Amino acid sequence: MLAHSNGAAGLHPVPALCYGGYHITGGYKWWCLTSSTCLGWSLPLEVLSSWYCSFSKCCETGDCRVTNNITGLESDLNRRLHGQHLARKLILRAVRGFLQRPQPEKALVLSFHGWSGTGKNFVARMIADHLYRDGLKSECVKVFISLFHFPHPAYLDSYKVQLKKQISETVNLCEQALFVFDEAEKLHTDLLDTIKPYMDHYDSIGQVDYRRSIFLFLSNSGGNTINEVALDFWRAGRAREEITMEYLEQRLWMELKESPGTAFAHSHLLEENVIDFFVPFLPLEFHHVKLCARDAFLAQGLPYTETALDEVARMLVFVPKDERLFSAQGCKSVSQRINYILP
Repeated sequence: MLAHSNGAAGLHPVPALCYGGYHITGGYKWWCLTSSTCLGWSLPLEVLSSWYCSFSKCCETGDCRVTNNITGLESDLNRRLHGQHLARKLILRAVRGFLQRPQPEKALVLSFHGWSGTGKNFVARMIADHLYRDGLKSECVKVFISLFHFPHPAYLDSYKVQLKKQISETVNLCEQALFVFDEAEKLHTDLLDTIKPYMDHYDSIGQVDYRRSIFLFLSNSGGNTINEVALDFWRAGRAREEITMEYLEQRLWMELKESPGTAFAHSHLLEENVIDFFVPFLPLEFHHVKLCARDAFLAQGLPYTETALDEVARMLVFVPKDERLFSAQGCKSVSQRINYILP
């Protein structure tokens, strides 16, 4: 279905449904004011953007696709990320500090480490949801999954060209772009080194400035060291909240550097300090899993009891064998487990 608006050259087709973004149609520049009505002008986009943003919060970022809702991010991290005092504090400070700088020296690069189900993907989604109007669906956000997007070593040269092209096109489209690399430990070293210049201290590459970009690497590597530290604290009768970044960071860095099976060990990202922060995600204990179960019940609009939360948590496997302290799956399958206890 098409709507029409009179322009200087007559009738021009306009999409009937618009979503508050810019659209280029038949040489005309369209500003979508509502979900069902578009008005067309031949004025420059920056003029229309400036006019519209005088009535809207989008002028705070200069791009209505970018929201940078740090208050919302802080609230979500505090309410919904369980058992991760180090990650919560470090991520919030890093993202807030980066966005407050008028001209960063380089892109922000965060590397999330820990067992599966501890919250790495969960936080990446939070960041996208609060920094971009359309979250992970935003044209400013690109997610790459190692074994899905780059499965065959024989095509490595082609992957390198495609990856550079996608990063360049995304930053050309959105100055503040977000790139998420899931299963980063399985990325080929050459791929990491190919994208290193976009994260390093360069004013521009090919006349494009990448210094407002954000790169997130999500990896299970380093999980053993993180878990050993958490277990040592528990055995010593110390609260996990006493674990500090100063105590953990060097140990995590050494495991990443010395692990022969990970891309990080051989890439220049570690050697040349391109990664700004290594973010540890601690293993989750029984009471953390119960909090995840509570959140899952609430998300589905279902009532719950303490007995129900205990039952969901007991369905998971806990390790080590003797202590049964940490969930081997984190909170990854909690929402699916709820279905088994519903009447």
